[in-house]
Amino acid sequence: MEIIAIKGLRKSFRGRKTKGRREVVNAVNGIDLSVREGEIFGFLGPNGAGKTTTLRILSTLLPADGGEVRIAGCDVRREPRQVRRQIGYVSQAGGTDPHATGRENLLLQARLYGLSKTEARDRAAQLVDALDLAPFVDRFAKVYSGGQRRKLDIAVGMVHRPRLLFLDEPTTGLDPVSRSQLWGQIRALRGMGTTVFLTTHYMEEADALCDRIAIMDTGRIAAQGSPTDLKRGIEGDILSLTVNHVENAPRVAVETLRPLPMVREIEADGSSLRLVVAHGGEALPVVLRLLEGQGVGVADIALSRPSLDDVFLRATGHSLRDNGKPVPAASLTAKE
Repeated sequence: MEIIAIKGLRKSFRGRKTKGRREVVNAVNGIDLSVREGEIFGFLGPNGAGKTTTLRILSTLLPADGGEVRIAGCDVRREPRQVRRQIGYVSQAGGTDPHATGRENLLLQARLYGLSKTEARDRAAQLVDALDLAPFVDRFAKVYSGGQRRKLDIAVGMVHRPRLLFLDEPTTGLDPVSRSQLWGQIRALRGMGTTVFLTTHYMEEADALCDRIAIMDTGRIAAQGSPTDLKRGIEGDILSLTVNHVENAPRVAVETLRPLPMVREIEADGSSLRLVVAHGGEALPVVLRLLEGQGVGVADIALSRPSLDDVFLRATGHSLRDNGKPVPAASLTAKE
């Protein structure tokens, strides 16, 4: 069953004035999207891609300029109150009171949503147990670690039992251990029957957590599907190598390797080369032998399966690791 349905969603903002004209920034540029009930869905993209803007529209915090959005069958623009009863929202900054304990934050939020004192206490106890808050829930929130604070933020967003929980960059700034622990808690939410829609710019997070993802860049959805299916769409292995930084070495390497039948794609950026090759184990010694014959030394080489960054690169023309910085056109060479 579809819990989110988006058609032609648009949102723009007025930017800086340049040469007497006001720049218009198309933050969300006509996206179509659906999310099924009970899944963990991820928006993957760099900062400024339009992920948070979309999330704020879906959660009724920001009006759209155009398009249609329905949450659990309710129109976001015409029925915002009904939508808010169905959702929880955890922003990047969180929303807890640092001068109250974790339990007090939970009880207050529950009461604001209309639960009785007894219901609020019972619901807080359930979340303390489900999200492993007991070791710190009765301390003031201002002394929490980053991971503890994010757990409390999620609990507060869940206190009214929403069908759908929005998480905006839930693990930004957390150390690897805290991030891994929070992933476990997010999976547990799905086990409790909650649909989770999260934004992230961490590829490993989208890969580990999400049933399906949408790759977003410059306000548009460039690709969507399960992480496995998206990576499977790149047929071959990834061969990454660095040639010795001497004049013309990258150009000679590209011209030497591009005609090979086993090379499906090749990209050069400075002295670094990235190849999509068939049968990587067989291709690797062939590549090394040919480059050696042309006098091109290899300083570093690695063979791997396609990653979500490779998917992002193919879909957008730049690497997510570059945080949205385009690959120079002169350095990108696809096999004809």
